[in-house]
Amino acid sequence: MLWIADDNTNLIYQVDPVTGTPIRSFTSPGTQPRGLTWDGHHLWNCDVLDDVIHEVDPVSGTPIRSIAITTVPTGLTWDGRCLWYADANTASIYQVDPVTGTRIRSFGTPDQTPTGLTWDGHHLWHSDIATGAIYQIDPVTETVIRTIKAPTPNPFDLAWDGRCLWVADANADQIYQMSVN
Repeated sequence: MLWIADDNTNLIYQVDPVTGTPIRSFTSPGTQPRGLTWDGHHLWNCDVLDDVIHEVDPVSGTPIRSIAITTVPTGLTWDGRCLWYADANTASIYQVDPVTGTRIRSFGTPDQTPTGLTWDGHHLWHSDIATGAIYQIDPVTETVIRTIKAPTPNPFDLAWDGRCLWVADANADQIYQMSVN
């Protein structure tokens, strides 16, 4: 399952990862959707204008609840226990308890414009739209493990499918699949 938030149309799409064909869509609960993540049951969507993370029913698109945050979320991921979001204004990554909405911790990003964020089961991956770089980060030590060049100059969001990294381009409306082994 591949999900895409389109902040031009304010829609969230489920896309077939093989063909790129939209399977279905629904209106975002916020006014400018950005990062998306899947927790195994629900979709989570951060909204850059409302400073909110929404938990969303993936079938109906109905918001289940929202977590208000005090920063501007741009990327979002789920590690199996907690939500993580990237913030372009503070150049930080935050870990959040999804039940209470409490911020657990945060750390600075390697560059100044973090956008995408995903989890590969062990590490965070984060993209920076200003530099075109993608960073693999150890969430325990908060250190960069490696840096790779994105397949596009505008890596806006990231997803992990268990095998490959998916990179969404902000300007070209393209999605790239990358092997990062």
